[in-house]
Amino acid sequence: MGDSGYRSVAKHPTVVRLYRFVVVGASAALVQTVVLWLLVEYAGLNYLVAATLAIEMTIILQFFVNNAWTFQHAQYTARYDYLVGLLRTNVVRGTAIPLQLALLWAFVNWAGFVYLVANGFAIFISGLYRYYLDSRWTWQIA
Repeated sequence: MGDSGYRSVAKHPTVVRLYRFVVVGASAALVQTVVLWLLVEYAGLNYLVAATLAIEMTIILQFFVNNAWTFQHAQYTARYDYLVGLLRTNVVRGTAIPLQLALLWAFVNWAGFVYLVANGFAIFISGLYRYYLDSRWTWQIA
């Protein structure tokens, strides 16, 4: 593939959205990991309880950024639509919480990973699920 072919692929709307989704997700993963660490190490919570709280905290953060940047061409601006979009992303990401927690538990208990490393792998895998559903249902991108 020539240089212009690469640019064509790199500028394709789906590739741009996926790149932005990954940047937002990676930033949120960093925030989530710090919150997880703080809740486990300083608040003394079980890592699964702490992960649930940290995940929920980043759901809203990611919606704001994804709505404004990742899916800007389909963003919600009217109050009602914005609330519907926020509800939809909470449903999508809420259904991803059990998946992420199960992966986290499996990586810690079966693979022997440290909970922070396990959380990174769980975020990545559940992120594929979240991207697909958020793009198709929350922002209704075909």
